Parts: sequence; structure tokens; C-alpha cells
Amino acid sequence: MKIAIGCDEAAYSLKVILKEHLEEKGYEVTDFGADKGEVVLYPDVAYKVADAVAQGKYQRAVLVCGTGIGMCICANKVPGVRAAVCHDTFSAERSRMSNNAQIICMGERVIGVELAKTILDTWLDSEYSEQSRSQPKVLRINELEEEHIRAAK
Repeated sequence: MKIAIGCDEAAYSLKVILKEHLEEKGYEVTDFGADKGEVVLYPDVAYKVADAVAQGKYQRAVLVCGTGIGMCICANKVPGVRAAVCHDTFSAERSRMSNNAQIICMGERVIGVELAKTILDTWLDSEYSEQSRSQPKVLRINELEEEHIRAAK
């Protein structure tokens, strides 16, 4: 599985640890920044990562900032993307199994490193099923998104 990862300067340390964790597990990881000491606007990183996911270049992505909230908001602006802030394993599992989220967002200022790894593992091990009770809801999200895109043209 190809995974994109990105952060702002507030979560550089967590990004490095999660990237290493993913690579140790055999995932192909592409780092969209920020680099050490680089100050970036998190919307720029979130948009690049989410756009790459929407284009199908990556199956999943990880975005980290101070809280995870800003990255999540920006990623969800990209059509076709479902991002979720997850700071516990239940939310991580449900974001995949119920909502088919392709992007997980976490905050370095909110959770510790070991918990972040466990949450990420749970998220990656969880799969969405088109036979789930959530399928009509996910399809409706997609329909509403398409309606909005058409109305904006």
C-alpha cells in the first residue's frame, strides 16, 4: 500500500516517528513535508496530500499538525476525500469501517507517540465494506459532494 504523509512544523517529530513506523511495517511512504526547521502553512501540505489521494496516487494518507483539526478541515475540502481526526482506536476503526476515510489526522500536542502508532495501526488494519450498513450513508456523502460541484459550475 502506498501512503502519503505530511505535517506542519508543530508535528514534525511525530511525522518522522510515524513515517519510520510505517516503513518498518513495509509500507511505501512518500513524505510531503514539512522538513526539519521548515515553517509551512498546514493547508498547503494538507491540500497537496489530499489532492494526491483524490487522484488515486495513494490509497491512504496521514496528516499531523498540532491538533489534527486544521489538517482535517483542509483535506476535506478536496473533492473525493474523507479525512478524520482520530485520537483513539475506536474512532480510527470507525473512520475506516463506517466512513471509508482515506486520510487520518492526528495532533502531536494531543496524543503521545505510542498511542499515535497504535491508532495508526488500528486505522490501517480496518477496512471498509460496501456491504456494510454504512454504504448508503457514504454514497449519500458522495452524492452531496457531486451536487455541490455541479452547482458551483
